[in-house]
Formats: sequence, structure tokens, C-alpha cells
Amino acid sequence: MKPNDNNAKLPVEKRPFRILIISGSQRRQYNCPGVDSKSRMLMLKMADMLPQDWEIDYEDLGNVYGREKIQSCNACVSTSMALCVWPCNCYSKNSWNEKDLMWNLDMYARLDMADAWAIIAPINWYSPTSNLKLMFDRLVCMTGGNPDENTIAHKDPEKAMAFEHTEEFKQMSVNHLEGRTAAFFCYADKGGDEIDESGRPKILQHKQYFNPDEEPYENEREAYRPLVWQCRYGGIEVPDHLWRSELTGVGVKYSENQAEDAIHETAFMNSFREWVTDFEIFVRQKGKVRPGKYRAFGFKPPFNLIKELKTGIRSWKLRFGITPKGSSVEKQQQLALNKDATLHPGKGEGKKLRE
Repeated sequence: MKPNDNNAKLPVEKRPFRILIISGSQRRQYNCPGVDSKSRMLMLKMADMLPQDWEIDYEDLGNVYGREKIQSCNACVSTSMALCVWPCNCYSKNSWNEKDLMWNLDMYARLDMADAWAIIAPINWYSPTSNLKLMFDRLVCMTGGNPDENTIAHKDPEKAMAFEHTEEFKQMSVNHLEGRTAAFFCYADKGGDEIDESGRPKILQHKQYFNPDEEPYENEREAYRPLVWQCRYGGIEVPDHLWRSELTGVGVKYSENQAEDAIHETAFMNSFREWVTDFEIFVRQKGKVRPGKYRAFGFKPPFNLIKELKTGIRSWKLRFGITPKGSSVEKQQQLALNKDATLHPGKGEGKKLRE
């Protein structure tokens, strides 16, 4: 059935199972490249295959011309765990200056409402797709993130660094999405028809630079190990049998390895169907997940105008080299470490070097 977000207000025993399926390919047909992805096709097929008395939510993270992108993580947690707010407050819904797909698609709430996530995506250059990596980078806040930005005056790094050492923060810092299940189905083509008999790219001139025996993975699913282990680190269960990869389009041109081609690859599609069946069985047997104490569903950000003004004042002072007393910024400035005092912080270092 279609998702009804109001069901997230119900007690666990009174609401249906809820699943979130994510297509992680960059491709969409509405701009370059002009063709939809295999992962989108598989996402829609999975939605039809799962029990229809479950709430089936799904999202395509592909790039569409003019649509907002997933903004990058600002690595607040590397300054202080308490500065990393749950759900992320580096960006906001319907922002004019920094449009963010994570917020505008309500991804934090939808991940929160789901009992399990099914993630389908290709392997790009031995790695997850950049859109999926961006999404998971932004999910660092699910693992111990600060659920109350008022404790740090919205985004004050000095207050956050002090608050991180308090007993109050210790009690608040929990895994906000713990207990859910994540399943991964990724696929690869081993370079299509680009590879020669030795296992090297055909057009490579310096053959000695590429040793096929030293390629990163024997099992292609290992490309998604960083995302799998990020989930496990934060208490998201990823069973080994639901972390699967499959090959498609090996030895053929990329133009011959589209969704309409993949559906005729028996081994590929059978593997996918088995994964969906295993996912359904596991999720049903595990049962529905109780939500955490601090929910992204129903979250309303506090009014921050005055606090944001203070953040802006701090930023302008830093441009002139005026640092908060005793701060990390002051210490770095005294040691001439980052040399970052500038009236034009948005200007690239290369440009400044050449002025």
C-alpha cells in the first residue's frame, strides 16, 4: 500500500510494516544522460513484489536538472559530537541559499518511519555512488548526534566542545535509528567491453600501472562495505545474506546494458528476486521496530533567528582574525596552523595564491 505518514503516530502493534526502498543511481531520463537507471527499474519492481499490506515508500536519488542536490556533510562531528545535531541542522527544509535534497525530500523522517531500508545501486569506480555516499555522510548524525540544538545555541562550536564533556550530553547521545534493518543490492559490469584478455583496460598505454591481480575486491559487494559498516556502527542491522552484489552487462558495451537489457539476464534477475524474498522473510520474522526517543518524524526545528545572527557575527569577526577567547580557532591562529583569516572566505586558495 502507499505510505501513510500519519501511521507513524500509532503504537507499533497498530501500524503496518513500513519499508523504504532507495534507488542510488545518479541517472535520470530528464536531463543528461536522458535514460533512467537499472536501480530505478529494480526499485519499482521491488515495490510491486513486497506484500501489499505493507506501507511501501520509495525514493530515487538520481540527478534531475534543476533539482536540489544532497548537500555535503560539514563534518561537525570532527569538531565535537555535540555539534552534530540530529536531525542535521547544517541545512534546512526549503532553504533559499543552500537547497538540500535530504531535507526537501524529508529523508530523515522517512528513514525514521521505516522498519527496514532496501538500497539498490550500481558500483561506480569500486565504490558506492556519490549520491548514496553523500546521503550516508549526512547520516552521521543518527549515530550519537545531539537531539537538542538549544544546548549549543544552534551551532556554537565553543559551547558544543564544552557540552560534549557533560553528563547531560552523555544521556542524550544515542543511536537514533538503532534496531532497523538495512539491505543492499549492488551490481557491477566488470568494465563492460573495455577489458582485454589480461584483465586490463584495452586502451591503457602504460600496462604496468594496472595490475588486475591487485584490484580491490574479489567479491564486488565489498565496494559497499563502508556503508554497511556505518549502518552496523550505528545499530542498524545488515544481515550478511541481505548484502548482495550481482553482475550485469559483462563483456558488452554500456549501451547494451540498460534496464531493458538487464531484465532478460536470467542470473541477474533471479538473484534480485531471491534478495527481495530473503528481505521480506527477514523483515517479517524480525517484526516492527519501536521508534527511538528523539524522532526525525514530526520534527519541527526551533526558531533560530537570534542564534543565527550570533553565528553570523562570529563568522564576520573571524574574517578579521578576531577569535573567541580560549577557542580552538584562537589556538590554531596563534600557532599559524590554518592561516584562515580572510575577508573572502569563499575564494579558492588557488585564486588567492595567484592574486
